[in-house]
Formats: sequence, structure tokens, C-alpha cells
Amino acid sequence: MRKKEVGWIKEMTNIMSDCLINILIVDDKPEILFVLEVFLETIECNTITARSGNEALDYMQKCDFDLVLLDVNMQDMDGFRTADLMRGSERTKGIPIIFTITNSTEQWADFKGYEVGTVDYLLKPIAPVILRNKVRIFLDLYQQKKLLQVQTELLQTQINELVELRKINIHLENLSSLDGLTGIPNRRSFDQFIEMSWKNAIREQQPLSLIMIDVDHFKVYNDNYGHLPGDDCLILIAKTLASNIKRSIDLVARYGGEEFIAVLPNTDKEGALFVGERMRKSIEKLAMKHDQSQVADHVTISLGVTDIIPQPSDSMADFINSVDNALYIAKQTGRNKVYYEGSLSKTKTKKGSFPKKVTHVFLEKQLRKYGFKSVAKQKLSSANF
Repeated sequence: MRKKEVGWIKEMTNIMSDCLINILIVDDKPEILFVLEVFLETIECNTITARSGNEALDYMQKCDFDLVLLDVNMQDMDGFRTADLMRGSERTKGIPIIFTITNSTEQWADFKGYEVGTVDYLLKPIAPVILRNKVRIFLDLYQQKKLLQVQTELLQTQINELVELRKINIHLENLSSLDGLTGIPNRRSFDQFIEMSWKNAIREQQPLSLIMIDVDHFKVYNDNYGHLPGDDCLILIAKTLASNIKRSIDLVARYGGEEFIAVLPNTDKEGALFVGERMRKSIEKLAMKHDQSQVADHVTISLGVTDIIPQPSDSMADFINSVDNALYIAKQTGRNKVYYEGSLSKTKTKKGSFPKKVTHVFLEKQLRKYGFKSVAKQKLSSANF
């Protein structure tokens, strides 16, 4: 950069260092520049002068201006060409321009000036009062425009921050609602989803089905192959089960350990059994090796299915217990199968009593749960239902 150029840039920077508005006066006649500067002394502003269009454009690329007073009749480059070049630059296209023209014989100039973006014009000789009033008006408008731009940018920044915050919240919600190992919804998601689905089914009087799934002999799988292969097995099973759900209103979640559960709103017994059998076959097709299984030489699953059209008096907990009972029977009768058990509201014979089959299975399950396997059959055979 030439020393002369450094000098005037430094000088302009010093002049424009305060917070006053900056006005660029452009005219090729020094006496006109002097007069206009004197006229504007009563306005709190910084005035910078340029003696040609090229000099003015150079100034505007290096410094910020709030208003340009631009003479139309200049020798090297007239005001129209200068204004046209200003409008072609992103940096200068928004600066207001007031043209100065010599007399009424140039009335055509204001029309041409509007075409290149001028906001007003002044006739020479320029009256000080008119100049100051017009400058004040357009500076106020320009300052309001700049303030609006700042507020818009601030608002956009706040909107962007809110969008990013929303993304973070969604991510955190997903983390809290997804199982850490398999990536599918977790028990918490299931609890929320079944409660919503239960209320909807009561209100709409539509069937609601559950499928509970257990990986057959998974503890033996873990003991034989190790926990890392066991984790990989659960991940693949979860992904495969989820792929069998085709509707957005359905949910497959990890229920705990090697157990999974599917919620199928607006689905009756036949539909739930169809989905359950499709799940069972899809796991078999994976052909994951399981040498220690007592069912097959590959990984299999057992599934319990139940459905209900719930009434306000029905219990959601009993509904979940019903599908858990169906899964238990599927496991006790050979595994690698789908077993259907009607919900408790369907199997009640009268208030406060249940069929022998349901009670028998429930008691046997409880005896085995607490370690009374050897006496389970004896206790049940002598029981009077």
C-alpha cells in the first residue's frame, strides 16, 4: 500500500472514530465541497469529501458511510455512473444517495436518478435549510433501517440458537428414551407409549395388542460365547424385530435383559399373531449359531400374544400380565413358537374369579420363581380350584 493511501485512510479513520454518522460529499469542484461541509456543520456528523466518482467508490470500499451527496455533472465519471456502480456492490448498494443538480434545465436528471437508486435530489444553488432538513430526514431513515437490520440479525441469531437448543433437547430426549445397547426404544418409552395407546383404545374402542418376546436360552448363549457376542446377538435381534413393524403407530422396545415387547394399536388377535409369526421366522432366518440351545442349533425366540378392546374398568397392568403369561406358556410348551392368550377381561368367568387354566399357570410360575420347582407339580395337583 502506498504511503499516501495509508495516510488518508488513517486520517479518515481518525475522523470517523467516534459514533457519529458519516456523510460522503462527492463533487469535482472544491468550492462546492467546502460550502456543503459548512452547511452541515450544525448537524452532528462526520463529513468526508471526494473529488471524483472513482475516489468516492474507493472511499466507500474502505469505510462505512450513512449517506452520499453526489453531484450529477462530474468530468471523469458522472453521478449516474457512480450511483450505478454503487448499486452493483453488496457493500454500497444500501447507502442512500441524494443527487445535486445545477438547475431546472436538468429536471430529467431526477427521473434518471431514481432509476439508479437515488432517494432524492437537490437543486443548485443549494439552500442550507433544505439541505440540512433533507439530510436529517434521510439519516434518520437510514439509521432506522440499520437498527432494524441489527434487530433482525439478533433475532435470527436467537432463532438459530433456539433451533440448535431444540436439536440438543431432541437428542437428549432420544438418548433417554432409547436403549443404550440396541438403539431401539427402552422400557421408559414403552411405559409412556402403552399408557397413551391404552387411553386411545378406550376412547376409540379399538383393539390393542401386545407381543412379548424372549430369546430362548440366552443365558446359556452368553455363558458359551461370551458377553460381547451376546450383546451383538441382542443388537441384531432388536434390529430384526423392529424391521417387522411396518406402521408408524406401532412400537418395539427392549423390555429388559433378553426380553422385548411390541405394542400394536388398532390390531386384533389375527393381526398380532401374523406379526408375531413373522418376527419368529425372521429371527430363524438369521441362523445365528447356538450350540447349547435345547430348541435348535441356532438362536430362536418365544412369543406371547394378547389383545383387548379395553373398557374404563379394565386394568392396563392386568393386560401386560396377560401377555407375560402367554410368553411363559410359549416357553413352557416347547419354545420357538407364538402363543396367544386372551386378556384377563376376556377370560374372567365372573367377578373375582378366573378359569382354572390361568390360575394354574400363574401359581406354577410363582412357585418356580421362588425356587419351589420340585414341589410345583405336587402342590398344584393337590390344589382345589
